[in-house]
Amino acid sequence: MAEVVLSEVSKAFGPTQAVDAISMVVPDGAFVVLLGPTGAGKTTTLRLIAGLEAPDAGDILIGGRSVAGESPAARNVAMVFQQYSLYPHMTVRENLAFPLRSPILRTPEDEIRRKVAEVAEVLRIAHKLDNRATALSGGEMQRVSIGRALVREPEIHLMDEPLSSLDAKLRADLRVELKRIQAGLGATMLYVTHDQIEAMTMATHVGVLDAGRLVQLGSPREIYENPVSLYVAGRLGLPRINALPADLFAGAPAGAATIGLRPEHIAQGEGREARVARIEHLGDQTRLHLTLDGHEIVTLADAHTPLEPGDALAIQPRNALYFDVSGDRI
Repeated sequence: MAEVVLSEVSKAFGPTQAVDAISMVVPDGAFVVLLGPTGAGKTTTLRLIAGLEAPDAGDILIGGRSVAGESPAARNVAMVFQQYSLYPHMTVRENLAFPLRSPILRTPEDEIRRKVAEVAEVLRIAHKLDNRATALSGGEMQRVSIGRALVREPEIHLMDEPLSSLDAKLRADLRVELKRIQAGLGATMLYVTHDQIEAMTMATHVGVLDAGRLVQLGSPREIYENPVSLYVAGRLGLPRINALPADLFAGAPAGAATIGLRPEHIAQGEGREARVARIEHLGDQTRLHLTLDGHEIVTLADAHTPLEPGDALAIQPRNALYFDVSGDRI
């Protein structure tokens, strides 16, 4: 495993600046998640590290060496894509062994058997080794796809939304499994997603991208509690942060245009009077959708709240975040 450093890396496709002077460090053994909407530059960043694209400017170091000019094969990285990328005519065992039989690695057969068996145990697919890839479920196929990366023991694993094509239950299960595997192996992973739950639950570090720029990098808690902008604040948190006019409540600092209120940061029982518009009962929590001066506000309540639509509820901010007219944090 190795540390990966991007230094002022840029990449444009015609008039579109896909990656704009990104500088970041992926620490050795870290699980770094790149988070952002479609078009933010997440996948292009992975492809630049893998060598599938060449940067227009900047440098990329893997394990302390510059990989500028190196082919993808020479970089010793492994990439897992959204689609499974398995050979359907091969068994699971043959799919896992395939990367090790490349002319570059030239792995001895006894070493191949050992590594395949080890990875199959880690991924809990040892009982499927002799099955054809076409006989597997979606979750099993993605495990094999991940296993093809793990078996090579690369310096960094690059993962491009590997769980997004799975159903919700499989995503949740594999999210836990992938974090367990990464922690157990001490692997360095750079993982791309637009799913904030994956970012919050899996990452040691989260990098938020906006139009090709890295706008903030930190721990999930730091990104959630201390976002540098309203854009970053909106990337993490479910329900989303309430973005409201700063003068809706008293006490806004000078220059504030927007007050950002996490649903859990709204005190109930005193303050301004809002009306309950609708209620979502989600088992472990209840979401209240309130209206105040024409603005919708989402907050949380006890699972057994007696409130009904149309009821009045006094609320006030607690631990509010303030942003200026350009969206930057005050």
